[in-house]
Amino acid sequence: MKNIHVADAVGAITREIRTTEREGKEARMIVATRVYDTDVEDCWDALTNAERIPRWFLPIEGELKLGGRYQLEGNAGGTITTCEPPRQLAVTWEMMGQVSWVTVRLDAVASERTQLTLEHTAHVEDEFWDKFGPGAVGVGWDLGLLGLGEHLATGAAVAKGEGQAWAASDEGKRFAKLSSDAWGKASIAAGTEPEQARAAADRTTAFYTGGP
Repeated sequence: MKNIHVADAVGAITREIRTTEREGKEARMIVATRVYDTDVEDCWDALTNAERIPRWFLPIEGELKLGGRYQLEGNAGGTITTCEPPRQLAVTWEMMGQVSWVTVRLDAVASERTQLTLEHTAHVEDEFWDKFGPGAVGVGWDLGLLGLGEHLATGAAVAKGEGQAWAASDEGKRFAKLSSDAWGKASIAAGTEPEQARAAADRTTAFYTGGP
């Protein structure tokens, strides 16, 4: 995690907020899109190969196949509900007694360029959404997409603890702030009052950076 141009890394992601329905209830969806300089097959392998996932994200265990259960070390687990190589993957995202849904789609935009679209849908209490906005989960996914980009570009693995150390550095904290601000702008574009969206983004920044 060295020599990262933070502003460019944050700017490489397109963000969108949608209101949808899931299991008969209104739900909120965040959408993050980024293009990587690799082909669809390589990107799919990085996302689904149990040996590669820990190189850019987290150690994982379980049955990585349709209908199988997975568990990320110290994070979410769930069930693989869609697996259509090398184009689409969907899982339940189960954490702290709550269930949400993540879908990833890959589309070739050139012979060696792949667009990744990640959708995370959840039933979110209005109080929590008003307080933290989409950045509460959006910043975490931005960090994941950053790690994936570094791995695809270099093939290297992030040493255990290196990613956390970088996130706690001044550079990592700047990334979290710019990411949170970007999700705040996406929230405004989706109809949130600007003052409310910016206040939520500030609280999310404080959460990720340990600030006041």
